[in-house]
Amino acid sequence: MPKQILFIILIGFFISSCTLDSVHEYVVIEEAEAVNTDLSQNSFVITLEEEEMEIYKWISHVQLNNGLLTSTEGSNFVSLYDNSLAALAFISVGDYEKAEHIFDYFYGQIDSEFFPNGGGFYQFRDSYGNNGNTIWLGDNAWLLIALNNYKQVTGNNKYNKLTGLLENWIRGLQDEDGGLWGGFREDGTQIHKITEGIITAFNAIEGYDDFHKGILNFLQQERWDLNDQLLVAWPENETHYYAMDLHSLGYLIFENFSEEVLFKAERYKNTQVASFNGEVISGYCFDEDKDVIWLEGTAQMALAFKEANMVNEANSTLQQLQKAQMKNSTRENSMGIPYATNAGTSYGSSLLWEDAPNTPALSSSIWYLFSVLSFNPLDLGKKKNIPNEDKFWNL
Repeated sequence: MPKQILFIILIGFFISSCTLDSVHEYVVIEEAEAVNTDLSQNSFVITLEEEEMEIYKWISHVQLNNGLLTSTEGSNFVSLYDNSLAALAFISVGDYEKAEHIFDYFYGQIDSEFFPNGGGFYQFRDSYGNNGNTIWLGDNAWLLIALNNYKQVTGNNKYNKLTGLLENWIRGLQDEDGGLWGGFREDGTQIHKITEGIITAFNAIEGYDDFHKGILNFLQQERWDLNDQLLVAWPENETHYYAMDLHSLGYLIFENFSEEVLFKAERYKNTQVASFNGEVISGYCFDEDKDVIWLEGTAQMALAFKEANMVNEANSTLQQLQKAQMKNSTRENSMGIPYATNAGTSYGSSLLWEDAPNTPALSSSIWYLFSVLSFNPLDLGKKKNIPNEDKFWNL
């Protein structure tokens, strides 16, 4: 019997459904045949098969000594978003030390990076932590989401300072219309309001107050197409009016969001031949030009289907993603999933980088793992008890 990782999820009793959420504790066990458990009726077991275990191993392998993870195998490129996802991946399986290694790096950058820039961490840097540039709202919001999840499952307050600084900075980006500025470019100029970053920040700031109410008002007035009942990515651009990730993330973030939004993602669905292995794979593009399959976004859709209890759709999407698994040539018994199936454009008309279809990528591999585990990293921030009158998507 091959080695497997068993994720034993012990679900705590509800003391009060109004005040306490169920408590999840994740225990990683290497040898399946060595497990002798006596699980109560309030427990269940998720088993990662060998292929998924190999993906988790690849994610773990690319973590550097400074805590950071490179976005692809063998690169010198580090993304704040990808590292936030990695922290969430480690949290999802109880590998808290690896998550802390990431958090410790950014905690150590507060005085040298966060404060001198007026808040926020760089979107990109090299593997040594140098050469940072643009500061994006959405990436910093994902770091806050990871920190919130860590505190929820561990009860550890060691990153409260970092959490508080990020929350205050994100709140400070709110404009009078309720929308959030997208961050700052390297020259200090402000980035326009980006729908994806705004809804991620909505999730990252816990609870529900005037900040959240302002965001929903902005989205209703400026980023909601009443006819199609969809979030709008680029209001001024007819060709790229919608974006695929607003379907999946919108469903994962907002309470009682209609499942119709997932069916309407069909507008991005297409079939391509994967560059690295010749497999014919169906999935979702970034936008409606349908020139590429975005494997990260396709994995997001798989998780959204699971959340919506659309079992057939979730399983068929995961089966397509399994065709894109890439054995790693430098790491034994590990593999990942590339960012895309083939060369093409990302959202808009920007070309993907040269190796996007040819090397394992953190974001795609991690969202695939989330889907297999049925782990929604946005679930914690989704619990906001939004007043019905503010849920514009249900009006």
